[in-house]
Amino acid sequence: MKKFVDVIVPLPIAGQYTYSLPAGMEEMVQTGCRVVVPFGRKKYYTAIVTKVHYAAPEGYETKDIEEVLDSEPVLLPRQFEFWEWLASYYLCTLGDVYKAAIPSGMKLESETLVEYNPDFEATAPLTEKEQRILDLLSRDTEQCVTQLEKAGGLKNILPAIKSLLDKEAIFVKEELKRNYKPRTEARVKFAGGGMEETHLQQLFNDLSRAPKQLALLMKYVELSGWAAQGSTLKEVTKKVLLEKSGSSSAAFNGLVEKGVFEVYHQEIGRLDKGQLTVADVNPLNTAQQQAYDAILRSFNEKNVCLLHGVTSSGKTEIYIHLIQEVLKTGKRVLYLLPEIALTTQITERLKRVFGHRLGIYHSKFPDAERVEIWRKQLGEEGYDVILGVRSSIFLPYKNLGLVIVDEEHENTYKQQDPAPRYHARSSAIVLASMFGAKVLLGTATPGVESYFNATSGKYGLVELKERYKDIRLPHIELVDIKLLAHRKQMQGPFSPTLVREINAALERKEQVILFQNRRGFAPMMECHTCGWVPKCKNCDVSLTYHKGLNQLTCHYCGYTYQVPRSCPACGGVELMNRGFGTERIEDDIKLIFPEAKVARMDLDTTRTRTAYEKIIADFEQGKTDILIGTQMVSKGLDFDHVSVVGILNADTMLNYPDFRSHERAFQLMAQVSGRAGRKNKQGLVILQTKSPDLPVIRQVMENDYEQLYYDQLAERQLFKYPPYYRLIYVYLKHRKEDVLNMAADVMAAQLRTGLGDRVLGPDKPPVARIQTLFIKKIMVKVEQSASMAKVREYLLAVQRAIIEDERFRSLLVYYDVDPQ
Repeated sequence: MKKFVDVIVPLPIAGQYTYSLPAGMEEMVQTGCRVVVPFGRKKYYTAIVTKVHYAAPEGYETKDIEEVLDSEPVLLPRQFEFWEWLASYYLCTLGDVYKAAIPSGMKLESETLVEYNPDFEATAPLTEKEQRILDLLSRDTEQCVTQLEKAGGLKNILPAIKSLLDKEAIFVKEELKRNYKPRTEARVKFAGGGMEETHLQQLFNDLSRAPKQLALLMKYVELSGWAAQGSTLKEVTKKVLLEKSGSSSAAFNGLVEKGVFEVYHQEIGRLDKGQLTVADVNPLNTAQQQAYDAILRSFNEKNVCLLHGVTSSGKTEIYIHLIQEVLKTGKRVLYLLPEIALTTQITERLKRVFGHRLGIYHSKFPDAERVEIWRKQLGEEGYDVILGVRSSIFLPYKNLGLVIVDEEHENTYKQQDPAPRYHARSSAIVLASMFGAKVLLGTATPGVESYFNATSGKYGLVELKERYKDIRLPHIELVDIKLLAHRKQMQGPFSPTLVREINAALERKEQVILFQNRRGFAPMMECHTCGWVPKCKNCDVSLTYHKGLNQLTCHYCGYTYQVPRSCPACGGVELMNRGFGTERIEDDIKLIFPEAKVARMDLDTTRTRTAYEKIIADFEQGKTDILIGTQMVSKGLDFDHVSVVGILNADTMLNYPDFRSHERAFQLMAQVSGRAGRKNKQGLVILQTKSPDLPVIRQVMENDYEQLYYDQLAERQLFKYPPYYRLIYVYLKHRKEDVLNMAADVMAAQLRTGLGDRVLGPDKPPVARIQTLFIKKIMVKVEQSASMAKVREYLLAVQRAIIEDERFRSLLVYYDVDPQ
């Protein structure tokens, strides 16, 4: 009898496809393995097998699969169950989930771009196909799979491509975009390897006329521990030597030329190997111990527990103790963080405790490294603790015992585009329940929905009200900038109070953080004469001016424009910058405090993993005095010497057209304020706003989360928002506005037929055109008591009917469930 397989293809297509197994492959295929399948005209994709069976499909002729790529499954049964839940809950297809879940190197397809690795040396003979592919690539080093098939007159080369990838003869282009090179640092040693005492005395005498070189040499002797004879010299990096001795590169190069020093480069690895000194865990203080015990008690009754602890109350220490407890039982832990920026600081702390049992997973890693972690997790030798951002919920897990969602209120846990538009917090709770594992949500400012679930008894709730070592919460000073601007007392975006406090902090050799939620130099440019504003030709937004690059950029589609010399509307040459982005604040601060060392942390300065680490490390080591940043600086980073935090304009966060804007503004401001005054002293926060009378501003000043929560609940119950109702946004996009308007009206009418007044819209969103597509939005509000399964079924039926309608060709329709 002929065998068949059902597979998922990495395309946004509903349903699975059935292929037949050719003779010879029948015994090789298992559920969860990858196979190469022909799909459409002459295209090949890597598909995943979900079922092996004998039932021939009706209504179409099956094609044979081309190749089996795995002898062992790469997708575990529980993972597949989780994928199915994601697809059904978030109203997307299994193909969408597959695309998001699996690293690029594991889902090759005809469009995959591959690039030749010039450093490759074959250790074993290559097959004819592999050799042919390498020959073609050595002539033109970057081609897509389809091009290679044409040029070489070859058929289905994906298996050969996979084997060349495994040998590192070629790379997937996506991976090379990030240039995976080993990181190295320059270190210093005595030339020739050693130094006799008499020789050193001689050198000291010779250098008496070159005091700078002498100082350098003496510093090296001290740092390398040369005097403690018999022991091997300590490694000294060139950077540290120059910093500690306060010398210039010129003096250093002089010593290299004289043959005293030599420089060598040492690789510092990524996926760590080698020895790690594992430290003991810090004991918990009384408040932490009580919280820890309360969490364990709550886990006896409930599967999810919310830990509500004020900023710097030492939540991470409690997590570490919980992780150790779970590891003792032989189970594994997933520790989720909202931002890559945070992983660098927390990695250090966890590494000290868990050493090589800890694995890290996030999107700034090269693809090859992500594939490596995935494979490791499938084997018996997987990591016991995974620390990662939202995408790490997709990794293969065996015997998961605990999931920690740190800073659970963060909106970066929600994936926006492309589908699946999942929320990692909700998904992690479902994933844990599949393993019978527990979930701990930790935060200083809980999301309204989570707090509602905790106070209504669905989750456990543990409160930790004391800051670690009784550090006082910062003092918050309110500055009314509307009044000051009226009196012409503002220095750009800085109030006199803020300038005075920054100055005082710098004199005390303390650090300052300035928070502004806009990147770029000026959020908008305007002609002084006629009011013309440059707009993006693809999107419905004004362009942001970036001074460093001297160009105008659209933050929605990334398109860049030259800065106009004169106004195209009236010919006027007075083009003014309106508003303040982080780049402009950096410039202004340098003018007011020319002596201070200033750094900026936003999306533009942290494009790579190392850039993040450098900005954070420099600030920790006190090389930077003032750090200016967007919301990145608010995320649980610990700096000991920050005494002043300036929130330059609270109103930009409050005036956002979203029912969560006040909740989010409170969270951001409370988190940013939590960065001030960590050890031994009270910090100061200067909060600048034009609307000092808003209740939320008072709640931030008093750190009164409960009051904010009750205000929000009352409002949301009145206007039918979460947690009382479930939200689903429907987005329609099309190049032609008239087609879009018609489709949106038809769809809204169809939705109303089944859902009645639960449907609002269609409306234009705040930005009604992005990347040349016009956008309309319909809102569906469903009460908690309604059957979500029926609602989902109805929504999918309407979506199908609209897409299949002849009038609406190339219309995009998608759902955003539980939008953030």
